[in-house]
Amino acid sequence: MKVHGKMLVKNFRKLFLDEFGVAINVHNGFSTGSFADDGESLSAIRSEKAGKVTGEVDLHGNMTVGTAEKAIAEGLGFKVQIQDKTAKNADNDLRLATLR
Repeated sequence: MKVHGKMLVKNFRKLFLDEFGVAINVHNGFSTGSFADDGESLSAIRSEKAGKVTGEVDLHGNMTVGTAEKAIAEGLGFKVQIQDKTAKNADNDLRLATLR
C-alpha cells in the first residue's frame, strides 16, 4: 500500500482499513492528544520537528505494527497508532497481515 503526502487523512484511513482490516489513528504531527482532521492532506499534518521526510511510505502486510508506525513517522512526519480488531492499540510485534 503506497501512501503519499498529497493523500487526505480520510482517504488514508479508509485505504488502511480496506487493506489491513483494522483502523488507524492519525495524529497532528507527533502529538499524542490531537487527532488529525479527515479533510487535511497528510503533508499538512506533518510535524515541524520531522525534518526532511521522503513524503512517501510503502506499507506491506509482512511489516510489524511497530515498523509500520516508525516508517510513517520517518517518511511522512506524523504519528499514527494502528488499532487491533477490538479497537485497542495493536501490539508492536504483530504483523499487519495478522490483524484482521
